[in-house]
Amino acid sequence: MSFRTFIDQLKENGKLVEFSQPVSPRFEASRIAKKTKDPILFHDVSGSKVIMNLLGSRDELASMLGVPKEEIIQRLSEVSPKGTVELVSESPTLEVVENDVDLTRLPILTHFEKDGAPYITAGIVVSEYEGTMNASIHRLMLAGKDKLAARLVPPRHTYLLHKKAAEKGESLPVAIVIGCDPTIIYATSTRVPVGKEFEYAAALRGSPVELFKCENGVKVPHAEIVLEGYVDPVETVDEGPFVDITGTYDVVRKEPVIRITRIIHRKDPIYHGILPAGPEHLLMMGIPYEPRIYRAVGEVTTVKNVVLTEGGCCYLHAVVQIEKQTEGDGKNAIMAAFAAHTSLKHVVIVDDDINIFDPNDVEFAIATRVKGDMDILMISNVRGSSLDPRGAPDGTTTKVGIDATKVLVEKENFERAVIPEK
Repeated sequence: MSFRTFIDQLKENGKLVEFSQPVSPRFEASRIAKKTKDPILFHDVSGSKVIMNLLGSRDELASMLGVPKEEIIQRLSEVSPKGTVELVSESPTLEVVENDVDLTRLPILTHFEKDGAPYITAGIVVSEYEGTMNASIHRLMLAGKDKLAARLVPPRHTYLLHKKAAEKGESLPVAIVIGCDPTIIYATSTRVPVGKEFEYAAALRGSPVELFKCENGVKVPHAEIVLEGYVDPVETVDEGPFVDITGTYDVVRKEPVIRITRIIHRKDPIYHGILPAGPEHLLMMGIPYEPRIYRAVGEVTTVKNVVLTEGGCCYLHAVVQIEKQTEGDGKNAIMAAFAAHTSLKHVVIVDDDINIFDPNDVEFAIATRVKGDMDILMISNVRGSSLDPRGAPDGTTTKVGIDATKVLVEKENFERAVIPEK
């Protein structure tokens, strides 16, 4: 599936909102996109096409995977990064080659009032050094006509490759991919063994991922736009402010500079922008952790489903549905969930008669099946998420697990009334 094929599929299914009027890249596109969760295609953002909210709901993710929404996590839990990657010599991405680099010609968006600059938010940074490859999405701040500031989080793979190259005084070759097959976008948001992102994407899509070689040697998939360049071993700039998944501003840091040496793109390219703290950002951050929680809880009890909730920024709050076997299963599931996703702050364990996608049903489980002194587990002074505004300066927090499952020996007391169909 190509980027354009997926957009056409959204249009055919009546899922795509199209906006024909001219739209400013400064605040206006983001303001419009924030008002809907639906994928929205702007036809004129400073003369360019821009799509936002591409994977902004579980419906789009389900469509991408070819499964019902309720089976997304089961499907993701079954797939291992063992797909096939093929190197090809031709690509539609090479339709236009620009050696005179001017990033300001791209419709890079400014999203919020205090943003440090326009930001590329859906750029997959593919890096290669000494035989090791990594592909992951990083926020990229416009820092000049041919310069971007990249937020590289330690100790993740791109950070480690840059550090290794910088220690030898060498630049790290990179290519920034914008607008590719959505299974690749998802795969590069997922924690997989180093260098296995494209193999994982191939396994998800059920067909090989084709890669072609850029001028700097980095191999990338077909895309709407690719920015070729190098991460400078020394130069840094102030990066930020930037709005992260909680909808609050991350701190300003010194981050490395990427110098762009060449831009290649399709004719009339479609730029992909992810709204910070918007539905696509939340889902792309959170859903990759759901299979990890699913598998971990499955080691201690029968797990049915997992969701990282939108109200919990799709990152800090989880609801886990189990088929309870013994009285201790709820608390074991709590501990397994926290171990699988160390940034998780609060988790609720529910029975299989609770709809985990309905906040009211989850609240009903808490209201009718929880006794505070017995069913709430509190763990103090443990590692949390750096994105949590309530976390301590040293990164620690307090985690709370709620066992909202039925007491097995009294389960008839919790039976929900049903009106027969006939």
